[in-house]
Amino acid sequence: MPDTDTSWIDLTTEEPIDPDIAICDPHHHFWDRPGNRYMLDELLSDIAGGHNITETVFVECSAMYRKDGPASMRPVGEIEFVQGLAAQSASGGYGETKIAAGIVGYADLSLGDNVIEVLEAQIDASRNRFRGIRNSSCWDQSPEITGYKNPPEGLLKDKNFRQGFSHLRRLDLSFDAWMYHTQLQELFDLAKSYPDTPIILDHIGGPIGIGPYSGKHDEVVKLWSEGISNLSKCENVVVKLGGLGMPLGGFKWHERNAPPSSKDIAKIMSPYYEHCIEEFGVNRCMFESNFPVDNVSTSYTVLWNAFKRITRDYSKNERSSLFRDTALQVYRIATD
Repeated sequence: MPDTDTSWIDLTTEEPIDPDIAICDPHHHFWDRPGNRYMLDELLSDIAGGHNITETVFVECSAMYRKDGPASMRPVGEIEFVQGLAAQSASGGYGETKIAAGIVGYADLSLGDNVIEVLEAQIDASRNRFRGIRNSSCWDQSPEITGYKNPPEGLLKDKNFRQGFSHLRRLDLSFDAWMYHTQLQELFDLAKSYPDTPIILDHIGGPIGIGPYSGKHDEVVKLWSEGISNLSKCENVVVKLGGLGMPLGGFKWHERNAPPSSKDIAKIMSPYYEHCIEEFGVNRCMFESNFPVDNVSTSYTVLWNAFKRITRDYSKNERSSLFRDTALQVYRIATD
């Protein structure tokens, strides 16, 4: 595996395609971990590549939790942390992009009614930006597939989880779902049970191409595409087009001598994203960077170039929906 620092990423560089297209990046992270830092400076450096990023949405990543207090309340620290970065960005001198104009945090919905205290504390920590929570349900029976936060099997069906989930609508909060392609039926069941709660499917539902799924591309795509088509029937569900740069997909871009070009990426990603757009429509789809996670395979500028190549034959209004309007609506971001 080649180095994933900038020395490897910089082996493939491109000028931004259609740099005037306004983009709301609805999925990125901030963290400061040993040997792995992605904070405001790093995001701004990526944005400086030339794409017109007008707003961004931060999505939880287990960063900067409170050190003390009840375990259930510690994720509130992440909201406080990102609220501070967003305020720093808005203070002037950091460019025109509204960084973290929307914030998605984490709360353990399995707490049932007790999660209300957590959600209300998160709202208090960022009343002008906090929009919802993500509670990963990634689970696979193979020990080779590690799920983020290691949730139990069948989390979305759990009685306590659903009791906690039931409070999101009352608090005007959305739910970001992160799962694998084998679990899309579970999200369908949840969405049908709570049709008034907005649900955002992250990373097109995580088609797996590693471990026991390696070499089974056609089988995976068939199950995934059927799950996407079925899920599109739920009007309260929208989907984020991105995340295929993660090693999970099995494309092994990160193992190349140099990162792929936007043409290479678009060729592989296009069938997945076009299927989602065909089933959900442009008003229920939005492109995402998933940075810095997808930075293991490509640069920020090259990735958005790939998205623009995929949509080169779309109308101006269709592209506007995919690159910005859907995200602004879903995350209730004001543009004035």
